[in-house]
Amino acid sequence: MPGLLLISLASCLLAINQASPISRCDLAKVLHEEDLDGFEGYSLSDWLCLAFLESAFNITKVDENTDGSFDYGIFQINSHYWCNDYQSHTENICHVDCQELLSPNLLPIINCAKKIVSGAGGMKNWVKWRLHCAGRPLSYWMTGCHLG
Repeated sequence: MPGLLLISLASCLLAINQASPISRCDLAKVLHEEDLDGFEGYSLSDWLCLAFLESAFNITKVDENTDGSFDYGIFQINSHYWCNDYQSHTENICHVDCQELLSPNLLPIINCAKKIVSGAGGMKNWVKWRLHCAGRPLSYWMTGCHLG
């Protein structure tokens, strides 16, 4: 029994160690510095809502989809269209390796997200944003964040 408890504890610690969250306000500051407030008509609150719903602010999140493609990073950018994962067919529209979208630097994923939002559909390309953020009051996402 103690061995099972130790294994469970180790598994929990490993899972916690693998997640790399960024705080909501730290993310808002980076997005602000990269001129995303108002980019293509979307507010910082839109971006924060998107990042929370897609990854819970986890920079290193990777999810596998039923079609064999993967979603990467804080905005869960799909490998089939946007980045090269060297595992499946990709259009690689952002001209970036998918692993770069997991960087704490955030610039590769921000640049790719800008490309996505600049195209047809804007943020509606993300189903979770369309269902839970679009057309809703979102200013509370910036509560307590000081950008200056």
